[in-house]
Amino acid sequence: MRRHRPIDGLPIQERASTGIPGLDDVLGGGIPLNHLYLIEGNPGSGKTTLGLQFLRQGADAGAKGLYVTLSETAEELCTVAASHGWTTNDIEIFELVSSEGLGPEAEQSILHPSEIELGETVHRVMKAVGELRPSRVVFDSLSEMRLLAQNPLRYRRQVLALKKFFAAQGCTVLLLDDLSGKDSELQLHSIAHGVINLEQSVDQYGPERRRLNVAKMRGIKYRGGEHDFVLDTGGLAVFPRLVAAEHRMASHARIASTGLLKLDALMGGGLACGSNTLFCGPSGVGKTTTAMAVTLAALRRGERAAYYLFDEGLSTLVIRSKALGIDIEEYVLTGQLQVIPLDPAEVSPGEFAHMVRHAVEEDDCKIVVIDSLNAYLQAMPGSRYLMLQMHELLTYLNNLNVVTILILGQHGLVGETRADVDMSYLSDGILLFRFFEARGQLLKAVSMVKSRTNHHEQTIREFRMAPGGIEVGQELSDFEGVLTGVAAYRGETALLGDRGAK
Repeated sequence: MRRHRPIDGLPIQERASTGIPGLDDVLGGGIPLNHLYLIEGNPGSGKTTLGLQFLRQGADAGAKGLYVTLSETAEELCTVAASHGWTTNDIEIFELVSSEGLGPEAEQSILHPSEIELGETVHRVMKAVGELRPSRVVFDSLSEMRLLAQNPLRYRRQVLALKKFFAAQGCTVLLLDDLSGKDSELQLHSIAHGVINLEQSVDQYGPERRRLNVAKMRGIKYRGGEHDFVLDTGGLAVFPRLVAAEHRMASHARIASTGLLKLDALMGGGLACGSNTLFCGPSGVGKTTTAMAVTLAALRRGERAAYYLFDEGLSTLVIRSKALGIDIEEYVLTGQLQVIPLDPAEVSPGEFAHMVRHAVEEDDCKIVVIDSLNAYLQAMPGSRYLMLQMHELLTYLNNLNVVTILILGQHGLVGETRADVDMSYLSDGILLFRFFEARGQLLKAVSMVKSRTNHHEQTIREFRMAPGGIEVGQELSDFEGVLTGVAAYRGETALLGDRGAK
């Protein structure tokens, strides 16, 4: 149990942990003790698992727990618990599922069966609670009780009676509801002290996505909105919605070198800590390789880095980087560099933000690379949500003085190019990569087209990827058609591929 300071004159409320750290964070420390809460969601959304986690945490803390089941057998509940590696030996399971009343001898001819069964059900629950004296109770599920009541008035009165009884017994209660009845989502909202809604949705491809929101919680301040969560072996893991304003620290005006002197000069000294830079250009132009070179320079300074890889596998990245003289394997093996390959179809935005927070806050990573935004976009329901998510994530990383590199691939190799999403207004800096034609060859150029932190060059430089690493050339003049996407160079400055060029 936790005691929390009063908010705006409210009295101190003792809290009960839900057993789910992310949900406790959303609730500001857990749920207030000795109240009744409604957990609602469609079948399969995770209500039973949440209830078991709530009782499991209480049992570990020495609180007696009772699981009242009207829809599942005790054996089924034990199977669910065992699938998560939990035991129910220290949790009382009161099973109201039985074969009684199914035979002809149990039929009633004068009174409707529901009139007897509802009263008996409520009485048996009260008797069990009175005998066991639990401090935590899970009631699963209200849909069975709603069917027995058969009319909203009787149903509401019985739930009110249970609420009053549980309060007198000093119980913290979770009522599970599968939303099977008409208007069931509004039936108990006024009665319950708090309401938590669990949702799951299935897209055309990939696994189901789960989200929860706190629809109501009396007397405490909680984080509103939708929060992603996953249901896996070990129970529910909730990823609280990232709010950048909650994470602020003193900023330091420091410039981090890219490891390439001419690239530093182009960018006005390097990358500013507490800023993000967008590497933008067509496929194959060298965005990922440049990002790896910048990351390697940070690793050699002793900093830690996290590289989130949506587009290719770890082994491919390591082999390709080594062939270009950017050997990151030893840093991966020691853990100084975390390269995390991610499947955009499997990871939710909230889970990804949680990964980044852990890397920055727990592992002290000073540089974060997201490669690429094109694939990351596929994890979102739409580009509008990508913008909102990225705005919070980038502001959070800037607040913590992290150097962030975003890679955005543009459609088309030569000629006019376009991107899946416009990230230019969110970026502190934009490093633009382009192919260009000169002397019968397809070459590459780089230019810093935007920087909010540094006085950068207004020039275009040639660069290339060679076995010895990345080479950045001199400033090139006499370019034509750079902004139209069909760049050609007719100047006299020596190019990197020319014999004797430096």
